[in-house]
Amino acid sequence: MSAKLETKEPADFNGIAPSDDYIVEHQPVANNNLYNEKPDLSAGAIARYFGTRFSTLLDIPMTKSDRSVWQTINPLPALREMEAKHWNFYFLGFFAWTVDAMDFFCVSASASAIAATLGVNITSITWGVTLVLMLRPVGAIIFGILSDYYGRKWPFIFNCFLFVVLEIGTGFVQTHSQFLGVRALFGVAMGGMYGNAAVTALENQPVKAKSVLSGFFLPGYNFGYLLAIVFYRAFENTYKAEEGEGWRALFWFSAGLPVILIVWRFFAPESENFLRMKEAKKQQKARAKELDLEMAKPTWKDKIDPSILITMKTEWLMFIYLVLLMAGFNFISHASQDLYPTYLDKQRQFSLDQRTVIMVVVNLGGMCGGIVIGQLSELVGRRLAILIGCVVGGAMLYPAFFSSTTAGSTGGDFALVFCIMGIYGVIPIHLMELVNATHRTFLSGLVYQLGNLISSASSTIEASIGTQFPLEIEGVTGAYNYGKVMAIFCGAIFAYVMLLTFVGPERYHRDLNVHADHLSVNELVDSEEENSFEKPKHQHVEKA
Repeated sequence: MSAKLETKEPADFNGIAPSDDYIVEHQPVANNNLYNEKPDLSAGAIARYFGTRFSTLLDIPMTKSDRSVWQTINPLPALREMEAKHWNFYFLGFFAWTVDAMDFFCVSASASAIAATLGVNITSITWGVTLVLMLRPVGAIIFGILSDYYGRKWPFIFNCFLFVVLEIGTGFVQTHSQFLGVRALFGVAMGGMYGNAAVTALENQPVKAKSVLSGFFLPGYNFGYLLAIVFYRAFENTYKAEEGEGWRALFWFSAGLPVILIVWRFFAPESENFLRMKEAKKQQKARAKELDLEMAKPTWKDKIDPSILITMKTEWLMFIYLVLLMAGFNFISHASQDLYPTYLDKQRQFSLDQRTVIMVVVNLGGMCGGIVIGQLSELVGRRLAILIGCVVGGAMLYPAFFSSTTAGSTGGDFALVFCIMGIYGVIPIHLMELVNATHRTFLSGLVYQLGNLISSASSTIEASIGTQFPLEIEGVTGAYNYGKVMAIFCGAIFAYVMLLTFVGPERYHRDLNVHADHLSVNELVDSEEENSFEKPKHQHVEKA
């Protein structure tokens, strides 16, 4: 039998006295500091799990807190707990994610100009976007493992350095093949940024502040989109204006922003939580050797980081669930945004200036939604906040895509994106609370990017369905009822996300900090039967 630390009841947190079901769903397992426990797939455990989906959903945190609703929903007291170091790390991660998004959307903003310069059609240029989406999971794997093994700092700096090189390179391409090659490499760099940026921004923050900070973090993607649009308009006529090559200046300018991040990160210290995790793993290995565990003896497994093996054994089911969940979130994001400019142009026939203003307003709605629904999850929990956002977002589909007035359509779109990015705002902290501490960057980054990859065909699906709903508009060719298609597609994805969220787990306010004081050697073994010695079931393991 394995040696275990004596178990203790989970401590209350932030004034919340959890019920039994709440402990199971919302609290980490006692003494399980570095890894989650392996999933219990026995019939009884599965029946109990699905039997508690509704009760745990309604086990609302605010009903167990001594704080009033206003005290809970008001983010200011929590933000006041943050010190200068907390703000420094948060904005470092936020702006890294924003720059990441801006560099990505520079192609979308200038696609027609790039196509004209390189002598190809716009569809050929969009292949550069597709390559980025396809290779982002590769970057998530590489930089995720590096960030969890060597620290957050230097992989972050190297990642930003790649942005500098590749954005400069994009500005100098002369052929379509060169363009695709550079953007493919950019996909690897972009894929590596989300996990590290999110962990940098959130893992060391005060518990009560994490909800609103998470809500504001992911809509940084919208902010990056706005910056790409604004700066494209600013640089459009700056470099070889007669030849229409102002897009090159846009990419050269965008290469300068990661330089700021490199300098910023260089002078910022390593993540405190990573340093604690590193020490905890050392203590764990030392204790395993003291107890002469089988895995502590030299084997071929010593040639690789053994924590990867443990993560593979304990996280596989959670990993599959989160990939499916993130596919839904990315589908709803792409379904509502990818064809939106085409919808405004072809179906609503808005001018370029009108489209620009509407896109800015709608994306500002997304940023507001992230903050509001992100903080709402502090009040009602992660799952219920997502479900509320999906229900309200579904109700906004009709005014967003079927309103006959410009004001009604814009208002509906604002509310729709408010809800979509609002539920998205819950995701960064929700992912971190669900995955283990040892590979937090790797797991949260990879599931996000794999979900993005799965959803990358959404615009193609919508465009194909759109051909079934042609519109007869005088003087306009190739006009289709994209509004109807987007409404149907978004409605279906809302239902999918609601179903997965309802049946999924939640670990609200899970302690993201690694504590090097109480480590369970049980985390190093596969099961009690695989141990090579007998120990009492509840044995105290003294600190070395």
